[in-house]
Amino acid sequence: MRRFFCLFARILLGFGMAAAVTVPVQGGDPVAPRARMKPPHTVIDAAGRTIVVKGPFKRIISLYGAHTENLFQLGLEKEIIGVGPHADFPPAARTQPVFSYHDDPEKFLVARPDLILVRPMIDRGYPRLIRRLEKSGITVVSLQPATVPQMYTYWEILGMLTGRTARAAAMVRHFKATLQHVRTLTASLTSKKKVYFEAIHSKMKTFAPQSMAIFVLEAAGGVNVAADAEPVRNTNIARYGKERILAKGEKIDVYLAQYGAMNRPTVDLIKNEPGFQVIRAVRENQIFIVNEQIVSRPTLRLLEGVQTIGRILYPGLFKGKPAALSGKAAH
Repeated sequence: MRRFFCLFARILLGFGMAAAVTVPVQGGDPVAPRARMKPPHTVIDAAGRTIVVKGPFKRIISLYGAHTENLFQLGLEKEIIGVGPHADFPPAARTQPVFSYHDDPEKFLVARPDLILVRPMIDRGYPRLIRRLEKSGITVVSLQPATVPQMYTYWEILGMLTGRTARAAAMVRHFKATLQHVRTLTASLTSKKKVYFEAIHSKMKTFAPQSMAIFVLEAAGGVNVAADAEPVRNTNIARYGKERILAKGEKIDVYLAQYGAMNRPTVDLIKNEPGFQVIRAVRENQIFIVNEQIVSRPTLRLLEGVQTIGRILYPGLFKGKPAALSGKAAH
C-alpha cells in the first residue's frame, strides 16, 4: 500500500538556486556541487551533469538508501526495479532485486533500467562502472543534499525525474508544517537542555554545526554544546576530542550518540569511557542512543528524529504523537 504523509502549507520552489555543496549522510565523503533544477524540465546533478527530463523515468535502480526511501514515499513501488544492498526501509525495499556498485555492468544492463540514482561517493569511486552505464544509454544521476533546505530541492528533483512533482511538493509542505508545529511546542521552554551529540565514539568526533543531525537536535529544542566544532574536510563530521568534551562536562545535560555503520556505541561503552564521569549527563544516566537513519538521512524520517530527541529531552512536552508528527497516510 502506498503511504503518504499529511499535506500542509505551501510549495517550495527550489528552481534556479545558487550552487552550494552536498555532504554525505554518514560523513567522510568530500563535498560536491549541490544538485539543482532549472525550469521547466532540466536537472543539474551533484556531478554537474545536465539531465533534460523529457518524461518520467519508469525503470529505476537506486544505489543509496535515502533515494530508495524517498522513491517509496513518492509512490514509486512499481517503478523501482532494484535497490542497493543496504536498503532496509521501508520494509518493501527488502523484497527488491539487489544491485551494488561492485557488480559487473552487465548485471545492470540485463535489468534494462532507464535511470540509476547514485550519490557522489559512488560517482567518484567507481568511474568505470558509471561510464559504462552511460555509454549504454542509461541516465545516471548523482544526488545527496547536505542541509535541510537542500533536501527540499532534492525531493523536488526526485519528483521531476519521476513525474511526482505534486507529491514531492507535498513532502516539503508536510516537513515545513511539522517543524512549525514543533517550534510552537518548544517556544514555551524557559530553559533548554544542553547536549553533546556524538558521531564517532572511537575518534571522539561530533557533527558539524550545519549538519542535518544538529538541525534535528536544535529543532527538538536542544542546545548543541559543540557548536564550536570544526568540520573534517568539509564533511558533516567534526573534530572535537575528549579534552574538549570533558572541559564542558558539567554543562552537558544529555549525551546523545548515533548508532549506524560508522558508530556502534552502547550506553555502557560511553559510561565506562575513562574520564567520562566528569560529564554530568554520564553521572546522571542521561545517555541515549539514536538510529542514524532518523537523524542523518535526507528523508521524512528526520521528523521521527525530531520527535525521538524531543521525547528524550522534554518527555512532558512531547507526549504521545501530535497529529503533525503522526505520519498518517494521506493523498
